[in-house]
Amino acid sequence: MNRTWSPFRAEAFTPTAPVSESLVTDDRHTGSQNRVTSSTKRIEKVAGEPVDHIRSTTISFRNMNEYGGLLVNYLEVRKAIFLDQLGWHVSESDGMEFDQYDTPFCRWIVIHQFGEVLGGVRMVPTTAKCGTFSYMLRDAQMGMLEDLPTDILFFEAPVEHSVWEATRFFITDSVPAQQRQRVQSLLFRSMSQTAMENGATHVLGIVPALWARWARRLGVNATPIGVKFSIDGTASQSVLFKVGDFIP
Repeated sequence: MNRTWSPFRAEAFTPTAPVSESLVTDDRHTGSQNRVTSSTKRIEKVAGEPVDHIRSTTISFRNMNEYGGLLVNYLEVRKAIFLDQLGWHVSESDGMEFDQYDTPFCRWIVIHQFGEVLGGVRMVPTTAKCGTFSYMLRDAQMGMLEDLPTDILFFEAPVEHSVWEATRFFITDSVPAQQRQRVQSLLFRSMSQTAMENGATHVLGIVPALWARWARRLGVNATPIGVKFSIDGTASQSVLFKVGDFIP
């Protein structure tokens, strides 16, 4: 670690033009002492109609009752991917994967179609604090997570209202090839929108090695901000991007 946090511009990956598509989101947030803002149900159409019924829903502890079993389905898919498929050493109960960061501070963004979960990501403000834990990258840097390296970031982990963390990225194998880019794009746009609505200007997180390929295809400007490392055999790296670069 050789420097402190500064909001430098992310520009390591050369983007291509983002795909114009429908963005259907459903975010019902409520506030918290960490400046997590509230909003009402929203459907935003970027272009055309959502003929395939693929939707993005942002779930919180406050609104989870409004979406039936969607959060449970999302956590079940996380177990299927991160525990059963990838073999990560993660917690599981009653068929669902979770850890110490799935708290009222976080937002779960779920991409779904007719109730089937297609993709997702978990977001946490870097100001979060739950017992001895804060957020994954900071706790790893402080040596609190034995499966992650302490040099996971090139600078001191920020604790800023303007910075959120994103982890547990996934797109399921059930998404057909002709829809994968649309699902990926919707996931990252929804993540950026949620971060922006909560006052964030930057998002940092742990992403798989496939990130570079996703970034170029989706037009995401991002910068690696830590060494490459392995999570139970999965090549990963910390990256940073500016949320405004991905909001049309």
